[in-house]
Amino acid sequence: MKFGYARISTNEQNLDLQIDALKKAGCEEIFSEIVSGTKTERKELDKLLDLVRADDVIVIWKLDRLGRSLKHLIMLVNKLVGEGVGIKSLNDPIDTTNPQGRLVFNIFASLAEFERDLISERTQAGLKAARARGRTGGRPKGLSEEAKLKAIAAETLYREGELPVTSIAENLGISKATLYSYLRHRGIKF
Repeated sequence: MKFGYARISTNEQNLDLQIDALKKAGCEEIFSEIVSGTKTERKELDKLLDLVRADDVIVIWKLDRLGRSLKHLIMLVNKLVGEGVGIKSLNDPIDTTNPQGRLVFNIFASLAEFERDLISERTQAGLKAARARGRTGGRPKGLSEEAKLKAIAAETLYREGELPVTSIAENLGISKATLYSYLRHRGIKF
């Protein structure tokens, strides 16, 4: 069976173009929704994925309508292909129902993985070069001068025992977690 999936991100967009193209492509049932591509929860896509079986085909307008990210898209397509479900994009050169389409998809996936590896490699080389020049990343160790003053005030108020921890944090304009961090910095056991 041939299923269609259409998605737009906002109400200002229109599903008609995608739905018309999916009908023209012969989709027997179309699932559509309005939800941002970055959202994890996509109810209509989940319904479709629960429904498809081996030898079914999911037709989409473009690949970016299906996956939340490249990683998610590759994982989802590989899972579906492994289950015998084909993916066909109307506006991308992807059609996993034939060997050439699977090859193209796998080339895209390999290029994406290669790009991620290159970025990681460059990042590591940059960090190594920076360390060789004496630079270190991350936050500076210790407390700023303002934080040191707040830590002293926090210690004083805490030792007095007059105020609950929540009130001390509120009075100093910090969170309880920061208050406890300041107290540890001052050597207070609690």
